[in-house]
Amino acid sequence: MTAHEKEKVIKYGYEKWKKRNYKECIIDLLYNFASIGLFGIPFLFYCSKIISVKWVGIAFLIIIMSIGICRAQSAGLKIHYLGANHSLVQVQELQKYLLLPVEEAAPEATVNVLVNNKADQSFQVRLAVNRIDYLVPFALDQYRGKTVTFDIHTGNSRTNVRDAMADACWKELKLSDTFDDANREVFRPFYHHTPVYGWMNDPNGMFYKDGEYHLYYQYNPYGSMWGNMNWGHSSSKDLISWQHHPVAIQPNGLGAVFSGSSVVDKDNTAGFGKDAIIAIYTSAGASQIQSLAYSLDNGMTFHVYENNPIIAADKECRDPNMFWHEKSGKWILVLAAALEKEMWIYSSPDLKNWTKESSFGHGYGAQEGVWECPDLMELPVRGTDRTKWVLICNINPGGPFGGSAAQYFVGDFDGKTFTCDTKPEVTKWMDYGKDHYAAVSWSNTPEKRHTVVAWMSNWQYANNVPTKQFRSANTLPRDIELYEGSDGELYLAATPAPEVNALRTGKALKYGAFSAGTKKVSRKLPVENSGICEINLELAPRSADKVYITLSNDKDEQTVMIYDLTNSTFSMDRTASGLTDFNKDFPAITVAPCPAEAKQRLRLFIDRCSIEAFEGDGRFAMTNLVFPQHPYTTISIAVDKGRCKVNDLTVNLLKVNN
Repeated sequence: MTAHEKEKVIKYGYEKWKKRNYKECIIDLLYNFASIGLFGIPFLFYCSKIISVKWVGIAFLIIIMSIGICRAQSAGLKIHYLGANHSLVQVQELQKYLLLPVEEAAPEATVNVLVNNKADQSFQVRLAVNRIDYLVPFALDQYRGKTVTFDIHTGNSRTNVRDAMADACWKELKLSDTFDDANREVFRPFYHHTPVYGWMNDPNGMFYKDGEYHLYYQYNPYGSMWGNMNWGHSSSKDLISWQHHPVAIQPNGLGAVFSGSSVVDKDNTAGFGKDAIIAIYTSAGASQIQSLAYSLDNGMTFHVYENNPIIAADKECRDPNMFWHEKSGKWILVLAAALEKEMWIYSSPDLKNWTKESSFGHGYGAQEGVWECPDLMELPVRGTDRTKWVLICNINPGGPFGGSAAQYFVGDFDGKTFTCDTKPEVTKWMDYGKDHYAAVSWSNTPEKRHTVVAWMSNWQYANNVPTKQFRSANTLPRDIELYEGSDGELYLAATPAPEVNALRTGKALKYGAFSAGTKKVSRKLPVENSGICEINLELAPRSADKVYITLSNDKDEQTVMIYDLTNSTFSMDRTASGLTDFNKDFPAITVAPCPAEAKQRLRLFIDRCSIEAFEGDGRFAMTNLVFPQHPYTTISIAVDKGRCKVNDLTVNLLKVNN
């Protein structure tokens, strides 16, 4: 503010002083004339002619306070408090980031980004009111040479500006050329994929090209709770070490960017160029429609197709998954009609114009919740020359142990219609834990390999798990195929991808063979890197009906797994596994059918907040989150009666990859 402008403000304030109550004018001085600073002292001398010295003194103190308020604002920012729930933040010195203070218990604020006074984008963030849980960055690099203003509408229901100005966010809102993303989370996985910061849920858009696996995911960069859905992006050459990239697809006028899929257009059917990456995803605004974007740089950046939407239906539909069907010579897309609890099948010659061919699902399988995230693929049947088609259908709620889960159907597909082999009332589950959802596969994999990954959480408590800087991880990548069960039915087998073996450090605790009875026999787990490890176990139960396998620490926290040989089941009990009281649905016992055989082989992957259990041949998988306050340091084996022979117990130490 220039000296002339300040003088005008002072005179204007003086006139108001003569016309209004003195107390009200002092408040006006504080909140509307804070920018005049010490130059406002002459104003007091004007006022001293008509009021008592007491009020002059009070006003002087207020001006000193106003100077403090101005100086409390971060360098390079000018904050205008326009109302109880409305502020403007002007960026006067552009740096790389604007750091936003977040409090997860706070209501969402809407932030409209104005560039040269034109609306550019909008997002929601839980700006801190009472305390600051963490900071998240808003990238400003894209606006170099432009004027940037943030139009902020808070949801705090403040009744006056004074209270709004006291919110904690204004004290730490600041510009910075750096963002500290160093991990401070005791429960961040050491070798499972996670975002560097922010929220993650469904994997989507996954493809393989030129030696790299690309993993996109539902991502909120402005907090660790669901919202602001973008496509986050990571890539890997080996499925275990991940490089993080900038957001690939952002929300636009059609809505947030929900789940979808990507393919490599090898023959340029869409007309964007040979080997272009074509992504089709759900734009979620007032309604859900399907949009297309394409990439000409191997998925690093995407261009949104100008003629979107490419599919618009009168039902709530989402999560398109597509592939090239060789026999029909067409692209096939499976779309989840969520509330109808059906999958709709479309075909297209060019990825832009789609024809609905059929639907599947009415009355089939689990029907309790909405159907989401489909994947249709042709899989080999283990030990045969046969193949069968498998339709993966993720459902929420309605999982076998509450909340979200992934079911599947086995059958045939002729290019138009999927026909299920089993009766409608039959339900088959991909994973028997509580934390395996939105399972989908990579496209364009070499040798027609089918590798899937899932979101390792559950919608019952995903927003509440005890982390702050980030939320959620992916499961280990798994290769899937079919096998024939003892009942003649075909079931899905899931085994850790061979690349996972590269996590082994070469060090192992080899306990060999020993016998266990009703008294626990214990062996130590590694202490390095918070006890992360892979456990390989082979049991011969002999006369025992139940075999108990317990992971525990010195705080009496434990996860108990039970082979029930009488009922042919394997279970995992996490009710005393560590922190469990953050949500009533988290304590749980999960149960999987188990092949009745003389020897039982088990493979366990322990990370800082998860246990993934695989039957030796992949005939069951079970994924559960656990939050022990200290790492598990002991594995114990016992039986309910008789004896159990442990043929082998080997604990492989694993590398830190995150």
